[in-house]
Parts: sequence; structure tokens; C-alpha cells
Amino acid sequence: MTYTAPRGTRDILPEETPLWQFVEQKAREVFQLYNFHEIRTPIFEHTELFQRGIGADTDIIAKEMYTFQDRKGRSLTLRPEGTAAVVRAYLESNRHKQEPLSKLWYQGAMFRYERPQAGRYRQFYQIGCEVFGRGGAYQDAEVIATAQQLFAAAGLQNLEVQVNSVGCPVCRPRLKEKIQSFLGANLAQLCGDCRTRFGSNPLRVLDCKNPRCNEFLVGLPDLTDALCADCRTHFQSVHDYLDALQLKFQVNPRLVRGLDYYTKTVFEVLSGQLGAQNAVCGGGRYDNLVEELGGPALPAVGFAFGLERAVMLLQGQGAAVPGTLPYIFLLPLGAQADAQAVLLTAQLRRAGVPTEIDLADRGLAAKLKTASKLQARYVYIIGDNELHEKCGQLKDMRSGGQEKIGLAELAEIVAAKHREKN
Repeated sequence: MTYTAPRGTRDILPEETPLWQFVEQKAREVFQLYNFHEIRTPIFEHTELFQRGIGADTDIIAKEMYTFQDRKGRSLTLRPEGTAAVVRAYLESNRHKQEPLSKLWYQGAMFRYERPQAGRYRQFYQIGCEVFGRGGAYQDAEVIATAQQLFAAAGLQNLEVQVNSVGCPVCRPRLKEKIQSFLGANLAQLCGDCRTRFGSNPLRVLDCKNPRCNEFLVGLPDLTDALCADCRTHFQSVHDYLDALQLKFQVNPRLVRGLDYYTKTVFEVLSGQLGAQNAVCGGGRYDNLVEELGGPALPAVGFAFGLERAVMLLQGQGAAVPGTLPYIFLLPLGAQADAQAVLLTAQLRRAGVPTEIDLADRGLAAKLKTASKLQARYVYIIGDNELHEKCGQLKDMRSGGQEKIGLAELAEIVAAKHREKN
């Protein structure tokens, strides 16, 4: 029997992982610039955490979670997103009592049962960040700037930042009323999901991906007119800070996020290379979630992006990141040479030099062909004559030049060459 990966999952093969590692490293570097600290949470949590945190009317809760019972009947769920788990860890570790400002970032696998498509899988990988303890508009702008700088550092091109405000508990009822008033006459024409959302959370109708539903949204009045004075001032301050940071953006009055915990600022980073599902990154402010999950009333803001989509964009741009290649390949010829080459391999690796060795019983030409295929910069050839002279032939695979190097000197000489390269 031949086994295949479950539907909606995929293997990330060795030829792909260098690009993934490149994006991960750039994220780590940019988060360090902004003073974020990494946090790692469990892959599964108590189901109620997501039910309370994400919102019962969201597609994630209604359709997409992988939920199971453990042997004691407790309901557990594979994490479908990262924010709720980070809030739980933030509260459980009492960081809210220790730090006036906490800046945390995370990466890892998430799980949602949804229709697989390009760049979207049932097991997918996210990188995200959360800032706790600051409610000012500058923190919103700084988080957006963090995302923009991260993608620029990774080399992603032609991205667009869109921002909006979804209000707060004070003005949210007016936003909902405007949407219901505008769509009410066409309610029967909307999809089943939107008809359900119409009564409980009409803002979610704006997030529908059904083209027919979108037709009925044409001409929707600007909802920012319904924002309360505090939300309008906050949103204008976000604009001002983004301008001060010299970050280009567009206001999209129909932009909402697919999670119910957002308040005030929401944003997305979009790409024209991804078709209809064009969001690379999304986030915003969620000032009520910490309290909703049992903590104090603390403001928070953050974002997350999918690694699959970021990598797919880089591949579409023709980006190539070389993987780890052997810097030197040892080619012993004969049993006695094998033993010496094994010792030299250990010395080179301890010196920090990526090293490979070929102990196969075959000729020099075949071994050189393998070294060339693996793109080794140097090979070191040891035969009976070289052993007698306590040396070997170091061959530069680029220039073709060759020189005699003593066995005792090899590790030091090659390590120096490798340091110069880096």
C-alpha cells in the first residue's frame, strides 16, 4: 500500500525549505529590531478558548476547527490561529502584572478544515506578533510598519497596505444598523452564511467571498461616518503616524477581518499575484479580547501572515535562496585513506566547515562527479601516495586549480577560507 499526505496538507521538501528558512530568518531579524520576543504555545488548547476568543459567528468556529475529546472527555482543539493562545499564555504567565508593555511574536502550524487551494492548506504555517498594554494609535501604525518592513526585508514586491476602522462597542451598533438598512431589501438574495450573519454580526457580511453577495454591497455608504468621536480621532491619528513613518496605504471602508475580536483599526497587506484570495497578511487592534479571556481590560494589537503565501509570492518573483551545501567534499581512495578522511571530516566540522565525505568503493571520476552535483566549493583527494607524504590534493571546483595541503593543516586552512567567504 502506498500512503499519501492527507488532503489539505503537504510536505515541504528540501529544495523548498531554504526559502522558508529565509522568510523565517527575516521575520526574526525584523522582530528583533522592534523589540519583540518569541513565544511558543501548544498546538492544541481547550476548545472554549477559541470559542470565546474568536467568536461563535465566525467560519472558523462554525465550520473549520479540528476538535476532539481526550481520554477524560475534555474538548480540545488544534489551534486555528495564534492570537487567542498567545493571550492565554500572556495571562497565565502573569506578564500583564510584570510588564507595562509586552511585545511577543510567534511562528508555527495552525489547522483549519477549509477547501484547499493555492497557498491555502488545512495545516498551514503562520508568523505573527502581538503587542499588549498600549492603546494609542502609534502602536497600530508601528505594527503595520513592522509588517511592511518584514516583507520588504524578505524581498516581496508590489504589495499594498489597506486600513479601516471597525469601531468599538460604542459605535459598533450604528455600523451594524447602516449595513442592515442598506442590505435589508436584498436579504433573501444573499448566501446562507450572510443571511445568518445579517442578524448576529452584519459586519461579517462585508467579509463574504461570494461574488453575488459582493454585488449587493456596491454603493454601500462610507461606514466611517458612523464611527464615534473617539474612533474617528484614533483612526485619523493612525493615518498621521503612517504618513510620519512614510508608509503608503489606502483606506478601504469595506475592509473587515474574519475574526470577531477586532476593534478600531484593522489592516491587510495585499498582493496582485494571488487572485481573489489576495491577502498576504492581516491584523488589527483587539482591545477587549484580553478581558474576554479572563484578564484585565488591556488594549492589544497585532498581525499574522501565512508562510505558504509569502513563499509562493517569492517563488513567483523568481527568488532563489541557496540551501546548505558542502563547502568541502573529502574523496578518499582506499581503506587506509578512508580512516584518515573520517578523522579529517570530524576536524573540519568541529571547525565550523560544512563537510561531506564519500566512502564508496568507486573511482575518482565518479566521486568528482558527485562533488560537482552537490556544488562543493573544494574537494580534498587522499590516496596511497598522499598518505605516505601526509598530505592531500585540495582542488578548487570553480577554478580547477589544485594544491598540496598537509593533513594536519587542512582544517585550519579550509576553515579560514570559509570564514573569508562568509
